[in-house]
Amino acid sequence: MAAGTLAAVRATAGRWAAWCAVALGFSIPISVAFDNILLAATAATWLAAGAWRDTWHAARNNAVSLAALTLFSLLVLGTLYGERAPGDATAYLVKYMDLLFIPVFALLFRDAALRRRALHALAASLVLVLVISYLVAAGMPAVRPMFDSTGNPVAFKHALTHGILMAYGAFLFAELALAETSRVRRTLWTVASLAAAANVLLMVESRTGYVVLAVLAVYLGYGWLRWRGMAITMAVTATAVVVLALIPGPFQQRLGLAPDGPSQSRASQWAQISNAERLDMYRTTLAIIEERPLLGVGTGGFPRAYADHARAGGVTASRNPHNEYLLIAAQLGFGGLAVLIGLFWMHWRLAPRLASPLEHHLARGLLLTIGIGCLFNSLLLDHTEGLLFAWLTGLLFGGLKSRLGG
Repeated sequence: MAAGTLAAVRATAGRWAAWCAVALGFSIPISVAFDNILLAATAATWLAAGAWRDTWHAARNNAVSLAALTLFSLLVLGTLYGERAPGDATAYLVKYMDLLFIPVFALLFRDAALRRRALHALAASLVLVLVISYLVAAGMPAVRPMFDSTGNPVAFKHALTHGILMAYGAFLFAELALAETSRVRRTLWTVASLAAAANVLLMVESRTGYVVLAVLAVYLGYGWLRWRGMAITMAVTATAVVVLALIPGPFQQRLGLAPDGPSQSRASQWAQISNAERLDMYRTTLAIIEERPLLGVGTGGFPRAYADHARAGGVTASRNPHNEYLLIAAQLGFGGLAVLIGLFWMHWRLAPRLASPLEHHLARGLLLTIGIGCLFNSLLLDHTEGLLFAWLTGLLFGGLKSRLGG
């Protein structure tokens, strides 16, 4: 093949890789199947473009990409030791493979126009999810929720993931409104933001969504008017929490605040049971970490180690402790936990060096979403949340400026 033809083929493959990455923004809130197809297509076209050298060169100058690669490397090494059931090492490692895509996405999203299209693809998808959720709540006969075992008006994802997506969606819409110059578009994004916030607080039972939304609201206020804006949003958020805690509804029920008695809802009873189970998970996982603090039990070794402790302690077995920090520490020891925290720290510290104030705030909002969510769930182990973190991190840090301002 002539050099010119090969260059043309690689350029075409590179464009296809970039557009597959853009399409992921629309797919992530909607379809796991399409996510996997688009991830495979992105990887295949990226390889066909021969971009691995450029990717590595860019990653060496991007501390966030390096931290993500380091964490995945430790997870690979973690498969070489410990005891686990057959297949568990591969199963866990595959779930963390999204970390490998962060430097790939960062390379593909170097162009500012492409990043804008990808962000709008994500925003459009979240608006679609929001509209369907409202249609489900309105009882539209043509719309059926895909996960609705507890009566939540959700679309495509279960209530926990839906709540996290809508909380970040409310923040994304608000940031787009603040960055918009057109009055009409600014108004539309503001309405979408308020509708998403109402969806989280009044319609869907998601405790993680409540906490993430509150923190993002405070951070939004800080980015808007600095400390004065932060004080305003903190006051509004505190007032909203008090009011919602006193009014019967999903918020009160999911926090287990509904009064005892015959009228107590199943959701409120389940919340109290769930809280007790989580405390058992945390205590049991801490016991595992105490036994193996340096190297942990190895990648995929958590289920067996937890089952052994669960039998001794009389608690229910689990494949993850619903806390990403504890899960990483249990598998990789304190060194792995330090790398995870380092990844999050570099993400926060380098955000001001991104290409625009919008991308700076979206990056920190993403980190707050995932970092706080990981206190209550193993989000990097979960498909949608883990892929959203990898995709959006790669997208935003594709515009990372060098120390020389380039």
